[in-house]
Formats: sequence, C-alpha cells, structure tokens
Amino acid sequence: MTDDLFRADAYLRACDARILRIDDAGIVLDRTVFYPLGGGQAGDSGELVLANGRALAIADTRKAKDEAGQPTREIVHVPAPDQAELLAALKPGDAVTARLDWERRHRLMRFHTASHLLCHLVPVPVNGCSITSDYARIDFHMTDPLDKEALTAGLARLVEAAHPLAVGAITDEELDANPALVKSMSVQPPRGTGTVRTIRIGAEGAAQIDFQPCGGTHVANTAEIGAVMVTKIEKKSANTRRVVLGWAA
Repeated sequence: MTDDLFRADAYLRACDARILRIDDAGIVLDRTVFYPLGGGQAGDSGELVLANGRALAIADTRKAKDEAGQPTREIVHVPAPDQAELLAALKPGDAVTARLDWERRHRLMRFHTASHLLCHLVPVPVNGCSITSDYARIDFHMTDPLDKEALTAGLARLVEAAHPLAVGAITDEELDANPALVKSMSVQPPRGTGTVRTIRIGAEGAAQIDFQPCGGTHVANTAEIGAVMVTKIEKKSANTRRVVLGWAA
C-alpha cells in the first residue's frame, strides 16, 4: 500500500519515502506526493532523488493493478527511458525523496478546478473528461448549443470572485442516497474505505458553487486558477458537446 499524501494536501511538493518494490511497470513507494492517472487527470511527473544525490526522472504515475487488472492501493512511478544504470542500482528498502515537477502539477490543479467551475456553468451530466497541463476537455451529455464567449465570461467571474475550495468526505451510504452528486457518467468515485472524498467550491454558509465526489488535486481558491478561456466547442455526437479549456493570452 502507498500512503497517498496528495489526497490531504495537494500543495506538498516533495516527501521522503522508501522503495517497496521495483518491477517492469515502475517503482512503488511506501508514500508519495505523486498523483496517479485517474478520474480524467493526468499522472504526475518529477524525480526520485537517491541517497547519493543522483536523480531518477519520473515520466508518469499510474495505479498498480492486480492480476485481474483491477487497481490496487499501490502507486507506480514510471521512470523516463534510458536510465538503466540508475534503475539497476535501486532495491527495496532504499530511501528516496519523491519530488514533483511542481509547475506542471500546479497547472493540472488549476485546470481541474476550472473544470468544476465549468460543471457549475453547464449543469448537465459529464460523459468524459481529460485534465492535462496544457488544456482541459469536458464532454457534456446534452443536445443544446453552447456559447464560447458566454462560458469564458462566466469562468472569469467565478475566478475573480475568489471562491474558497474545501476538501471533505461523505460516507458510501450518503453518496448512495444522493446519486446526483456524481456528475460523471463514465467515471465513478473510488470506494473501498467507507468514505468518498469530496470537493466543495464556495464558502461555508454562502452560496455553493460546486459539490461533488472527486479524488483529484485542486487549488485552494478559484482566484489561483488565473486566466482561462474556452478555446473550442465541438458537437462530438448527437448527445455530446465537448468544451475545451486553455490558458488565456
């Protein structure tokens, strides 16, 4: 099992850890700040700094899978190519420092929170999304047309309003009793611990902007998102409108 420190604090940039296992998939640590691909959000990249000061570049992060192909509680750090010498020197029990590519992670956090704001502006089910460091893509289950300028202006207002974000949790039973909280049609929130992590945008006691189960990393306040815009709206099918977000010039 890997202790996923990013769940409680998305702003941790590094942590000390020990290697649990090394295999063809990559390196499993006992704890990490690296977010693994999932829920539409790309996996983190960065480096593992060894005790001798050398650094192993990490190109991607994934969830480990069992023999049946199901995700486990372990997180795999995928090395970048052409590092055979460094990899050969590693063994279980070795101490390392896991260090994020923070600038890339922070862009992911900003786009992920922006996608939640977009769900507030377009209150229909989502049937697919992709959160990268260069763009965010959200597919909405709808037939009505969308206006690019109106959505960009709406996002700007929500960013400027500096709404705080809070990480919380609800029980599996509470989620079952409120299925409408799950806005994604294609990705279900992770279960297995009895509680499901939630993201709330909006100050306590004030108007709620967004509230939904989410395991991804987010900024603490919408003002931190900065200038984003809707760069494209596409009709992907009779029942799907795709909205793409990018950085505003």
